[in-house]
Amino acid sequence: MNNEPYRSRDFTPVHSFTDGVEGPGVDAAGHLFAVNAARQHTIGKVTSQGELSIFLELPNGSVGNGIRFNRAGDMFIADYTNHNVLRVDMRACARAQTLAERNAAIHVFAHESTMNQPNDLAIMANDILFASDPNWAGKWGQIWRVDGEGVVTLLETNMGTTNGIEVSPDEQTLYVNETMQRRVWAYDLAPNGSISNKRLFHQFPDHWLDGMRCDVAGNLYITRWGKGVIAKLSPEGDLLAEIALTGKQCTNIAFGGADGCTAYVTVADRGNVETFRIEIPGREWRLAQRAGATS
Repeated sequence: MNNEPYRSRDFTPVHSFTDGVEGPGVDAAGHLFAVNAARQHTIGKVTSQGELSIFLELPNGSVGNGIRFNRAGDMFIADYTNHNVLRVDMRACARAQTLAERNAAIHVFAHESTMNQPNDLAIMANDILFASDPNWAGKWGQIWRVDGEGVVTLLETNMGTTNGIEVSPDEQTLYVNETMQRRVWAYDLAPNGSISNKRLFHQFPDHWLDGMRCDVAGNLYITRWGKGVIAKLSPEGDLLAEIALTGKQCTNIAFGGADGCTAYVTVADRGNVETFRIEIPGREWRLAQRAGATS
């Protein structure tokens, strides 16, 4: 692997995923998962060597988007076609011998018919989830909270097209971006998942925004769909760097690798995952390591 920071290369072959590739997430063991591997309605699993296989086939016409993991190591998937957040029992998957047995570990964790989607997910260390919820045709969006029991609460509506969503490392800030309006908002975040004090964190002049993730220092990495770069913002909202990719339609980002400093970016126009190195670990990689040590 090239360890030079910010130099992107292909991690999976071009067109190994569909143009719906999204939702990268890394478990405590370092496996990368992303949606729509080889065909729609799937979850793909990629080893640290870039070897891709079909991990799950989603039921009932479900199509995944954002992926996150909780303290127990279970996977949560935003199922935008059926207005669900799905939960996958990863311990049952580890015991399974076939794809059908792994598929049996998929359950509806939360359903809300008044959601537009949901689209992307974020998670706190106490397992409270947040979901962005854009309405692309109407150019507006919402934010939802899903607690540890699967209870869904609407936090805000009448926003722009909400998409990327993330929790800061100190869990005092929730970030949400709006794709078409090119804005990133910050909220004060309480331990119970309530939000307040909405403020503009950063405004971009062009191109669209998609998924985003924090590193452990609180820098925010945002996929710039159409521009083909990852924008790195400081905790104060200043643009620190733009990391160039090969593909232009980058949809989401996650961090993993042996030290948490490897970025994985899903790229729609090339149907693959690109990767590059950063200087410090990603926030969710740190959370996954703590969860893995206690499970």
